[in-house]
Amino acid sequence: MKGPLSARQGEPAVAGSPVAMKSAVAAARAGTSSAFDSDTTASDVALAEVRRLLATWRVHEPGARLGHDPEALHQLRVTARRLDATLGLFQQQLPTALSHARRTAKRVLRALGAARDLDVQLAELGRYCAALPEPERAAAEPLKARLEAERVRARARMIRALDSEPTRRWLETLTLASAPAAGGNSAFADRAMLVMPERVRCRFRKLRKSVRRLHTKSSMEDYHAVRRRAKQLRYAIECGAGMFGKPAEETLKALRRLQDQLGAHQDAYMARNRLAALAADPASGLPPATLFLMGRLAEHHAVTTAETRKTLTRSWRRVRGKRWRGLRAKLGELSNTASEASNGAPVQPTPADEPAIAATRLEHVPEPEPRPIKH
Repeated sequence: MKGPLSARQGEPAVAGSPVAMKSAVAAARAGTSSAFDSDTTASDVALAEVRRLLATWRVHEPGARLGHDPEALHQLRVTARRLDATLGLFQQQLPTALSHARRTAKRVLRALGAARDLDVQLAELGRYCAALPEPERAAAEPLKARLEAERVRARARMIRALDSEPTRRWLETLTLASAPAAGGNSAFADRAMLVMPERVRCRFRKLRKSVRRLHTKSSMEDYHAVRRRAKQLRYAIECGAGMFGKPAEETLKALRRLQDQLGAHQDAYMARNRLAALAADPASGLPPATLFLMGRLAEHHAVTTAETRKTLTRSWRRVRGKRWRGLRAKLGELSNTASEASNGAPVQPTPADEPAIAATRLEHVPEPEPRPIKH
């Protein structure tokens, strides 16, 4: 079977190229769009999200394999993380085969993460050295070469993981179990308007609990737990954003800021640890000028970590303040509407209610967008 055509007629497009990616996006749009209304089940939402993410995976996997653009690997890793989060969020509303698929998702994420971390550290090294005088930039070359060699090994492990039988079987299981023909099981008939608000409230409570555990001497694991909970809350809100309307948009903006700060905090910590390990390795063979530069770079990462910790409280206030209160009120409205409908009580929308009812109609278009998805 011939691949999509490139700009030069008759010539197959290179996998992972813009032409191939546009073709994949068009194919996803042609076959996976669907619309949901207030009677949609949580299973419908979950399966549509899995299909959308699988289409996104197919768009970014070729580019991640080629390795020409670090963004492709970043997007593939984000997609894998979102798949895992979706399976966890809707565990009770999904077939058993999909619930069990999370075991492989964890292994895939580890392989993608190891390669992605080195991409991030090399990019940060480049930004740091760009402002240095030429002699000092030259001192960074041995470190850059060492990190690039580690990235080559990490990418080789990643390719083996992607090609492994468990990973291909994982993708096949996700594809078959999430196919439209696999839906419609009455065992998974919980209304999305009833399930989604409770899932979001549960995720918020867990995030709040993690934040409250933080103190001046909290470990990186404590901060990482907050970051993980923030992602889980964000993904849960995004899954139901079509129902939640503007309150969700405002909360998501604040969550993204919090997540970005925690991400910079984590990246700086990981980079500093790697520098310390390299400096302590007697077999590294790094010259004194490079070791001195590594010490300065480690201090730069320490400053980034300290600054992030100082601003975290302010970022959390933006999440839990009026934005969350507005979203919480919307979640309550949806839960009440769904409960009344479940009890057989007719719900007559008044003119003032009509915009809110319309907002619950989830126009779900499960295809990957040409722009990068948010992580």
